[in-house]
Amino acid sequence: MDLTISLLRQLSVFLVIAYLFSKSPAFKPLTEKNLQPKSKLLLFAIFTGFSVLGIYTELPVEGAIANTGAIGAVLAGLIGGPVLGSAVGGTAALHLFILKGNSALVYVVSTGVAGLFGGLANIYLLRQNKPDQVFSPKAAFLATFGAEALQMLIILMMKNPFSEAWALVKVIALPMMIANPIGSALFMSMMRDQKSMFDKVGALFSAKAFNIADRSLGILSKGFNAESAKQLAEIIYDETGVGAVSISDGKKILAYIGIGDDHHLPGLDIVSPQTLEAVRDNKVIFADGVHEHFQCAISDSCQLGSALIVPLRVENEVVGTIKLYEPKNKLFLNLNKTLGEGIAKLLGEQLLRDRYRTQRNLLVKSELKLIQAQVNPHFLFNALNTIIAIVRNDPEQARSLLRHLSNFFRKNLKRSGDLSSLEEELDHVNSYLVIERARFGDRLQVIEEIDPELLQIKIPTFTLQPIVENAVKHGISNLLDAGVIKISAGHSRDRAIIAVEDNAGCFCDKLDGDGLGMNIVDKRIKNLYGNQYGIQTECVPDQVTRVALVLPFEERESK
Repeated sequence: MDLTISLLRQLSVFLVIAYLFSKSPAFKPLTEKNLQPKSKLLLFAIFTGFSVLGIYTELPVEGAIANTGAIGAVLAGLIGGPVLGSAVGGTAALHLFILKGNSALVYVVSTGVAGLFGGLANIYLLRQNKPDQVFSPKAAFLATFGAEALQMLIILMMKNPFSEAWALVKVIALPMMIANPIGSALFMSMMRDQKSMFDKVGALFSAKAFNIADRSLGILSKGFNAESAKQLAEIIYDETGVGAVSISDGKKILAYIGIGDDHHLPGLDIVSPQTLEAVRDNKVIFADGVHEHFQCAISDSCQLGSALIVPLRVENEVVGTIKLYEPKNKLFLNLNKTLGEGIAKLLGEQLLRDRYRTQRNLLVKSELKLIQAQVNPHFLFNALNTIIAIVRNDPEQARSLLRHLSNFFRKNLKRSGDLSSLEEELDHVNSYLVIERARFGDRLQVIEEIDPELLQIKIPTFTLQPIVENAVKHGISNLLDAGVIKISAGHSRDRAIIAVEDNAGCFCDKLDGDGLGMNIVDKRIKNLYGNQYGIQTECVPDQVTRVALVLPFEERESK
């Protein structure tokens, strides 16, 4: 009993150190699900220190020793696996051998084996799909109890004579098999509680970050301005619970909410040296209120005492700052510091996406303008000459052609959206073809085979007209006999196929070239729907040219 009490007394010192360790930054590697090599190296040093400390606090018993050195090795193996456990146990055993020599060979072997035993316990729990049990006090108790029982067996096997070994085991077995497992269980209990706290903090952080991301989604699509900044500041203030939140661009305050809102007014120029430094040097400034104080540059009576100033970056360009403040009587939490930096990164990515979206819209508009500019100027001259020739003999047809010409160019000039319906595209093409039929007469026939179900399908604007124009310009105009253009639209499973076909077969070499209009149409379809869609072409010289637009299609359930 006295030996048990003495070992427990030694363990109290050991547990105080363990408690301090659990509160230190060195404990953080234990919270990782998969220990990295750097973390394992740190844990090796820490647990080796615990084992060596247990050796130095040994208790002499009838010419032998009783100590707590096995605890560090067993726990290292239980947490980090057999390699880490064996490394800690082996290092502690080597240290003991250097101190005691051959006289302590039994304890050298048993200390080394203890780490391996803890590692085997780790493997067992993982194979049983119980990784959470690694930090269980019960698992620590049983693993250390098993290691101590194995140590007693090693003493009986290696120490001579057997009678002395048996006498020693009877004295130290029970105390060591009670005190050391209890110490391991208490140690692991501290580790588990601290790990649970880290997990809860991590879960809280994740929840706050998710809420901010969810609530702020789409706000910056309206632009980075006073209105969007105010909405974002309110969300951040609500989710973080800090004393105040400010959002600024590179020169002035866009939004401010919280303590000090009577003098930190939106629209004021930035005068804080720390904010100016953050913008100028593109770096995070953290005045924690302890090592570095925040001093308001606007009012001497300001209650703010600490601040986190994070640059808002877009492609490494500082476009503004996000600032979180706490009053002088409150500590700035590390959670909010990490969260603030994460918020800035999140909003920076949203701004980058918005910038990309804006540039993409500009590109689409440029492409539309380019397609509009591709309309052959000769078409206008030919159309006007045709109308002039008809106007004397058939004024009514001339008026109809003028209406179609007006309709064609009006839609050419006014259509700026990215998508339009197939019905709208066909109406635009029809105005073009009416004029061309008047010019070519019987030499141009147009056949339409359109599935009514596809009339409302959305396709990129100005997709059909360039292809029909190519069929007339490079196909029908080269024929002496009657030319036929067939426009069809149908679907097969999940794909819509809109085709323009002519009976000239004069466009084969152009299809293999780099025609600007065709390339733009193909690229726009692929950008919108994916590379599996786009333009498919077929050509048999002097017989047929077929250009098909392949688009996604969702069949509607029949009513």
